[in-house]
Amino acid sequence: MRAHHRPTHPRVLHPGAWWLWAIALVAAASRTANPVVLLTIAAVTFFVFSARRADTPWAASYALFFRLALLVIALHVVFQALLSTRTQGLTVLFTLPQLPLPAGTGLKIGGVVTLEAVLAALWHGLQLATIFCCIGAANALGSARRLLRSVPAALYEVGIACVIALTFAPQLATDAARVRTAGRMRGAPVRRGPAGLAERVRRFGRLAMPVLEGALERSVDLAAAMDSRGYGRTTGESVRARRATSALVLGGSIGLLAGVYGLLTAHGYGAPLLLGGSALAVAGLWLGGRRSGRSRYRPDPWALPELLVVACGLVAAGAVFWTGATSPELLTLASPTALPPVPLVALAGILVAALPAVLAPPPPEAAAPPLTPRAQTAGAAA
Repeated sequence: MRAHHRPTHPRVLHPGAWWLWAIALVAAASRTANPVVLLTIAAVTFFVFSARRADTPWAASYALFFRLALLVIALHVVFQALLSTRTQGLTVLFTLPQLPLPAGTGLKIGGVVTLEAVLAALWHGLQLATIFCCIGAANALGSARRLLRSVPAALYEVGIACVIALTFAPQLATDAARVRTAGRMRGAPVRRGPAGLAERVRRFGRLAMPVLEGALERSVDLAAAMDSRGYGRTTGESVRARRATSALVLGGSIGLLAGVYGLLTAHGYGAPLLLGGSALAVAGLWLGGRRSGRSRYRPDPWALPELLVVACGLVAAGAVFWTGATSPELLTLASPTALPPVPLVALAGILVAALPAVLAPPPPEAAAPPLTPRAQTAGAAA
């Protein structure tokens, strides 16, 4: 194996490996409501992100997704307290003034708020927040532009839409930091306490639209630049080849959907349809990619570090799935107030997903140690 493919040599890991690792953790988080498992998954994403983050603009997107995760939890709890018609449990925390609504609407505003209902909303919100952390880690660790190089040539239209979606969150974080820094340089006061919170809310109302507009404009400019440079330009192709490509891709998509439905509903035809649909889709993408005339300059390698990172994510998902199949009570809560069980096998698999912090190569920016004052002086003298 060449030296630049070793895990210890600084280089940029293939972004597809980070996304597959994150998707495996998302699959694990979607199969459990146990807060111990969910908090462990969130901690693993933060640990890996802290160890392998690079000095790039999109690295700040993890903080944005983490704030969105906290907002999701808060909204779940607030909506449960204000709008839920289910009064779970007998431990009444407080009673809100209730507004009368027409009977039969299935809604209520205010009323009794119980501890069991708040905890149930908290655990459901924690599951979605953990998924946000996984997606945020993938956005922060892998470059969306580099990921687009690996998109099959037959899907270049979808690739342009994906690059707009994937770069929107990093650009949003970058623009927000830029606007905040510009405000401080202009002498904007930084206050603490309730007064500072009210000031930040008013400032957010003034700057929200410019930040959103700037982030979307940058993403669209990137897609337009790609299109103007010939991304997705096709060569001549016969009508028969185009029809065969469309038929293979369409048939593969139908097979994939039917196979996933069969697996979710525990039917025997799920696995064969999934495999057949995957084969048809791959054949269609390969045949459609032949009509693309683009070339790749310095393609991203897919070597041992990428395989190890993806394998760590698959181990975590497999451990959670195995626990759900053998001991499903370990991944759920008997009641919102009950102590959550500790599934050792699932937790061990999730901890394996933290190994990319060591197995993945360090980014080039983080690999070089900072210069000491003596070295800086020597360099300036030279």
